[in-house]
Amino acid sequence: MATEQATENYTVEDLVALNPYNPDILNDLEKFVNEQVSSQTYNLDVNLSLLRLYQFEPERMSEQIVARILIKALMAMPGPDFSLCLFLIPEHVQMKEQFKTLIVLSHYLEFWDEAAKNRNILEVVPGFEQAIQAYAVHVLSLTYQKVPRPILAEAINIEGLSLDKFLEYHAANSGWIIEKGAQSQVIVLPRNEVNHPELKKNAADTVPFEHITRIFPVLS
Repeated sequence: MATEQATENYTVEDLVALNPYNPDILNDLEKFVNEQVSSQTYNLDVNLSLLRLYQFEPERMSEQIVARILIKALMAMPGPDFSLCLFLIPEHVQMKEQFKTLIVLSHYLEFWDEAAKNRNILEVVPGFEQAIQAYAVHVLSLTYQKVPRPILAEAINIEGLSLDKFLEYHAANSGWIIEKGAQSQVIVLPRNEVNHPELKKNAADTVPFEHITRIFPVLS
């Protein structure tokens, strides 16, 4: 009882910092993953600590929790979170169908058809679709100065009135300019050091062309 009372006085982050390899904190870390899902928050360090604990306690691994950690990591793109998490998951676990699906999704951003087929896996984590849309916009902004509306629509999987509202929001908050093209609207994206080479200060900041074409085959 005294141990339980002492534990209640610590945050999950404290428990990880004090004794990251203590199997007694495993249940607390799993509960924290579920809290991240319900509250739409995210803590990569805690999630990595849980995956490390699973390496020492493989019989206690929850595949549901691992899947949720990986989905949250996908939502953090373009950060390296997904790869960091995957490195800590045994290969035989990665080969299971739900994890193979998530790995496929991680390899290319233009994946909406694949995601729709596996909505039962993804819908357990709110905000996934919005995070992928944000990443799609990020990739486009590193590649193009102007984007035709149909290409943007396909990249973020939004059409019609929903796309109109999306464009209105970014025109008001992200510096987008909506121009009338010959056949459809053209979205002028804000200038940055990548889509405007004359602004470039550091060549290391560029995104390899093969990376873009791998993620967005529709644009290549």
